[in-house]
Amino acid sequence: MTDDTIVIVLAGAPMGKERVRMTRQGHAYTPERTVNYESRLALAAQQVMAGRALLDGPLQVDVVAYMPVAESKPRKWKSAALAGDIRPTKRPDLDNLAKILDGLNLVVWVDDAQIVQMTIAKHYSDQPRMEIHIRPLQPQPTNGVFG
Repeated sequence: MTDDTIVIVLAGAPMGKERVRMTRQGHAYTPERTVNYESRLALAAQQVMAGRALLDGPLQVDVVAYMPVAESKPRKWKSAALAGDIRPTKRPDLDNLAKILDGLNLVVWVDDAQIVQMTIAKHYSDQPRMEIHIRPLQPQPTNGVFG
């Protein structure tokens, strides 16, 4: 990674954004677990940004979710999972991991619409965490055809 890469690490089991819920009265709300996780992510990002200006151009974001290994699994299975031979196929879904990045709006970048390139991966780890690598991209010059 280059020197302009911002790396945010949030310890604990990664969480995806949960669906908006409705009350019986018809009011929509975001589940408290999601609000709390986004708040923890925003706080971790604020500490990394340390007063740095918001990113405002095109961005590349790489997300790696390191999922916990279930204690109930056999030792051989755990070893294979930690070696990368077995990958997590349970929740959270990758798209919901991406949606949790909404918590970085107005903390790291102006809006997550600036993300023009993204990779997301899930792995097992004995140190569960979410790592987010953010790199500003240089705007691509146009050759006069569209610009």
